[in-house]
Amino acid sequence: MSLHDRIEFAFISFIHDKMYGIFMKPNKLLIPAGLKSGQHVLEVGCGPGFFTLPAARIVGEEGFVYATDINSFAAKKVEQKIRDAGVKNVKVLLDDVTQSALEDNSIDLVFFFGVIHSLVKFIDKVVAEMHRILKDEGIISIQRSRLSKGRIIKEITKDGKFEFVEESKRILIFKKTS
Repeated sequence: MSLHDRIEFAFISFIHDKMYGIFMKPNKLLIPAGLKSGQHVLEVGCGPGFFTLPAARIVGEEGFVYATDINSFAAKKVEQKIRDAGVKNVKVLLDDVTQSALEDNSIDLVFFFGVIHSLVKFIDKVVAEMHRILKDEGIISIQRSRLSKGRIIKEITKDGKFEFVEESKRILIFKKTS
């Protein structure tokens, strides 16, 4: 991993581990995003894992969380958090969201919290891959951040693979179409 990647990850970790906890409670976003007991969920861009363990608690023993990131340092940190917490229903994937290792129609819900802006230049491939891995009527939940609501809706729905359902607490929710 390059020095740049380590510095970037250190900054993201500080924001997530120290600052987010002061202003944000993970469940206050995960529940409106649609996470429920028993679901198989994909977390795109897990970073240092601020949402990973809370998501695992929400889906419970009957559910499963795949936490993915392209940064190997992030993946290692989240794996350590999982081991330290004794959590068994999370798998960390060092994965490219445009070509995931997940099976077709295997995921109930995908959430993008704080990362959608970095995927815009690959959004067509991201949307196609999410359509492939999501079950029928599966859900994409996107936390609004740097991109406008209108831009996110346009990018996710432009090819007809997803329809916009609602916005709940700055979370945009999309449903897979046939």
